[in-house]
Amino acid sequence: MIARTARRPGHRTDLLWLAALLHRLSGLGLVVFLPVHFLTLGLALHSEARLESFLRWSDAPAVKVGEAVLMFFLAIHAFGGVRLLIMENLTWHEGQKRNAMLAALVATAVAIVFVVWVAC
Repeated sequence: MIARTARRPGHRTDLLWLAALLHRLSGLGLVVFLPVHFLTLGLALHSEARLESFLRWSDAPAVKVGEAVLMFFLAIHAFGGVRLLIMENLTWHEGQKRNAMLAALVATAVAIVFVVWVAC
């Protein structure tokens, strides 16, 4: 029989739980993006005119915002993954919440730098 542990009433507001949720959601966002990426690669291989049309469409401001969100997802997923690797392979310490916050802040900084770079 598996022993059940009692959950705290506010366990879903814990920073580490939110970091795990954000890691999973960013992974889903990347999974949604991959077919579009492969479609673009396919256009590049088969039809120069359709690729050019797609690239003109991708210059729209809404698409640029989507690219910034995608970069945020990529950074969150990468830094969250590194944080998880560190947690699983090194000894646990009380600074894990700080590491989760640091991963989110670095990912946000990466997304902001990307937006500024694309906008200029």
